[in-house]
Amino acid sequence: MGSLLQDKLDIIGPIPEVLNVTHPEVIKEIHQLYIDAGANIILSNTFGINGYKLNNTDFTVSQLVSAGVKNAKELHPDYVAVDIGPLGTLIGTFGEVSFDEAVDYFKEIIEVGEAAGADLIMIETMTDICEARAALIAAKEVSDLPVIVSMTYQENKRTLTGTDALTVVSILEGLGADVIGINCSTGPDGMLPIIKDLIHYASVPIMVEPNAGLPHMVNGETVFDIDIEEFTGYMVEIAKMGALVLGGCCGTTPPYIERMIQTTRNLPLFEVEDKGLTFVSSNTKTVILGNDIHVIGESINPTTNEVLKESLRRGELSVLSQLAIDQKKDGAHILDINLGLPGIDEIQMMKNAVVTVSRLVDCPLQIDSSNPKVIEAVLRSYPGKAIINSVNGKISSMDALLPLAKKYGALVLGLTMDENGIPGKAEERVAIAKKIIDSAQLFDINKKNILLDCLALTASAQQAEVKETIAALRKIHDDLGVPTVLGVSNISFGLPNRELLNRTFLGLALEAGLTNPIMNPSDQDMMDTINAFRALSGLDRQCIAYANTYKESTLNGTGLEKTKDALSLKEIIEEGLDDQAANATKILLETRAPLDIINNEIIPGLDAVGDAFETGECFLPNLIFAAETAQKAFEVIKDTMKKDGKIQVAKGRIILATVEGDVHDIGKNILKVILENYGYEIIDLGKDVKAETMIKVILHENIRLVGLSALMTTTVKNMEITINKIKVQCPNTLVMVGGAVLNPEYSKTIGADYFGKDAREGATIAKKVFG
Repeated sequence: MGSLLQDKLDIIGPIPEVLNVTHPEVIKEIHQLYIDAGANIILSNTFGINGYKLNNTDFTVSQLVSAGVKNAKELHPDYVAVDIGPLGTLIGTFGEVSFDEAVDYFKEIIEVGEAAGADLIMIETMTDICEARAALIAAKEVSDLPVIVSMTYQENKRTLTGTDALTVVSILEGLGADVIGINCSTGPDGMLPIIKDLIHYASVPIMVEPNAGLPHMVNGETVFDIDIEEFTGYMVEIAKMGALVLGGCCGTTPPYIERMIQTTRNLPLFEVEDKGLTFVSSNTKTVILGNDIHVIGESINPTTNEVLKESLRRGELSVLSQLAIDQKKDGAHILDINLGLPGIDEIQMMKNAVVTVSRLVDCPLQIDSSNPKVIEAVLRSYPGKAIINSVNGKISSMDALLPLAKKYGALVLGLTMDENGIPGKAEERVAIAKKIIDSAQLFDINKKNILLDCLALTASAQQAEVKETIAALRKIHDDLGVPTVLGVSNISFGLPNRELLNRTFLGLALEAGLTNPIMNPSDQDMMDTINAFRALSGLDRQCIAYANTYKESTLNGTGLEKTKDALSLKEIIEEGLDDQAANATKILLETRAPLDIINNEIIPGLDAVGDAFETGECFLPNLIFAAETAQKAFEVIKDTMKKDGKIQVAKGRIILATVEGDVHDIGKNILKVILENYGYEIIDLGKDVKAETMIKVILHENIRLVGLSALMTTTVKNMEITINKIKVQCPNTLVMVGGAVLNPEYSKTIGADYFGKDAREGATIAKKVFG
């Protein structure tokens, strides 16, 4: 759409969808070209319409979406999809729009689109799984139309906020996406490894909609670097891999689509099958349960931790944060969060705790509460696929919680107890397990989304039932074929030397089929038992992990004991512990100069996270959280310097702006946060900024570096025009550019001095300019 609009109109404007009303004949002409090329699904020209972007404009969502869908429907294609793109800002923890506000924005588009006659919903070019979830939940709450959800990925095979293809499948399939897709991103060549993962893990059809490569300038025109025949060759390969919906994104004019259809029309269709995999996910990591041992950390529970209990009563999360970090370091794969404590607002505290833990560690979460309202409040905005702890065999329990598991795509942890309590015999517990599975299927919850806990009872009080727990565990593992869970340390309550009983019982349970022990991962004897079992049972092939673990401990001569010293400010910034930064900085200021702290704690902390971001060890959220934590430290330093009568001089002053005609500012806003915390003063001119406005500020403020952003192919020309005007009137000012439609070569052809592929690179460029 963008490429053809550029060919047909000299002036498109910052919101091309306005053309649905002002130039419907042009939009219809473009749709007709794709219908004539043979396309089955026509996307309405509504990609950039939403209430957030249209705020303070003369147009409404209802007006533009309705016109966009009707323009396509009037041409009678096979299907019309109401096309929905990102809001144009980060949401939830990262941005200025809350999760529920985002859901409402998407609901408005979907309701109008369906009323105008859309046959299906296309949610595409999503860079953040949290926003994709919001859009999909909105679709499911207000419409019964089929939904395609498509993400866009970077060179590291992850989305902008760090989600990989497996995790995308885990989350979107759980939420009920009818088709999962990949679009934009790169040309089809760069998509192949991601497509392979999507098809390998998904139990729903896969859609592939690549660009015609990457854009570059030829004689002042934007062209794409993959021609029709090369594009078609890749799409044939992709169809043979198993993709069932094929299309084209940026640069794929009608001849691309026509040729693709001709060459793929007679290929056999891939048969989609349920992979039967049990996924649990955070927003950046998925654990596949059932075929190996995965530890669920139990330590975030005030019932067993007085320090945590008092911290929560004061409304503090610092103890909880450290428990999350420690359990992750000690080897937990999943973290259980239980905040059942009288006298606190459990809903709000749990929501805050989940946000806090999710920003500190990549472990998926198990939401542990007896209150369904708490569970729903967390599941709604949790950016992953969580475990509900727990459902039992009572009708009331299943009726309250199974609908939540279905709606939000969560796993169900089923306890083998019912109205009559915990049965004494293994057969009775297995019967309850079957009842939970059967009831879940009535709510359309696949068996692969169920875990079962046979319940460990105390050996001191119910010794005979220890064997019954093991027997039930074995039967559920062997006959029902679902992942198993057990709170192992329950076995030893009231007895001395609990550690000995715990690790012995753990060994028995693992041999009987336990796959997910709930335990304290800092108990080294318990972790040793798991490592040994994996080596002896063949789960640890060739005993490689075992050998590596204990070879290190032998060489060190210290066993595996860990000492947990107080974190430095640098480490606090690396971990993103924003609630600890201010106090740590105040303590440092008692003995060290402000500039010493900045140069030897804050900047190295940011650099360490930036380096990890470059190597793929961490992702954009970690970069943002580190910057926010550094900001807390900076605020303390600024206040101290102000009180001492000192003035902190910025390292340099930088203008940031989105070019005229473009209303997207995600990248610009992220870069602003990062640069400010490296000590630069940022003049943010906003979005849709005229070149003349920038030049006026450059001259008045004597600016040495300008950062320009553009996201749409229709606005790249404006970036070139803006750069040319700056170079003529401000020859000493350097320009760095960034945005999804740019690359280093393209940036050079439009006159930019630097290309920043991400916010981290922007900080590196600033260092080059200012020293």
